[in-house]
Amino acid sequence: MTGSLSPAQVEHFRREGWLYPLDAISPEEAAANLAALDSYDGKLGPDATLRLKIKAQVVAPWMTALGRNPRILDAVESLIGPDILLFGASVFAKRANDTRFVSWHQDSAYYGLDPHEEVTAWVALTPSMTANGCLRVLPRSHLMADFRHEETYDPQNLLARGQSIQGIDESEAVNMELRAGQFSLHHERTAHCSAPNPSDQRRVGVAFFFMPAHTRSTLGRRGAMLVRGEDRHGHWDRDPEPRMDLDPVCLDYLEKMWAGYRNSEVKQAAEQGLV
Repeated sequence: MTGSLSPAQVEHFRREGWLYPLDAISPEEAAANLAALDSYDGKLGPDATLRLKIKAQVVAPWMTALGRNPRILDAVESLIGPDILLFGASVFAKRANDTRFVSWHQDSAYYGLDPHEEVTAWVALTPSMTANGCLRVLPRSHLMADFRHEETYDPQNLLARGQSIQGIDESEAVNMELRAGQFSLHHERTAHCSAPNPSDQRRVGVAFFFMPAHTRSTLGRRGAMLVRGEDRHGHWDRDPEPRMDLDPVCLDYLEKMWAGYRNSEVKQAAEQGLV
């Protein structure tokens, strides 16, 4: 398998379920992307990032380009091979002195993917540090039995239904601190979370969800975006690609996918005993 990661880095990811820090874009590019996000406030609501979930890669050409960043894809290819689909993307933003958080959870519990080979690249658009609520992971949790999730609907939780793993022992948790423009990787089954942001510096990042093209959906026919290689399997429809910033066709698609995820797909996963 080709890619940019060293054998030691690949072995670490296989064993621990995470890897960081890796360089994606310059701090200047990160700042430009952050400015683009900020420009959506007012156009998409007072906090636009709350709408940029699940399929955020379709919101604008710059977001699609970030999902196709060669440095990110080279690292992902080292882990899942050369034929890569982008399942989706979500923006996670915490204001300064923000009490909101992301509870401990596994993406595999509600993504409805088979096999569980998805890899998430979390790209920092601002510094993401322990002090402002960076991403945290539980080492080797991807090798454990599936955790049971409780849907709390906590309004302070940035997850759609407040899906939470109860009773996590955080003594071995790793804080994956990143500078603006860097990214981390974690396995779909790696338990992860992020704390509130009590600092005076906001924390903004974009999570991109990559999977090998042979992955199937267990929740019915859905869409994805081919970002590298070939799709010789045809398990997924094609997500639309934005022609312009805030492409209205893509925004309509984004809203429908997000509503479906909140109201249907997680429910189906729960009925199948996945949540």
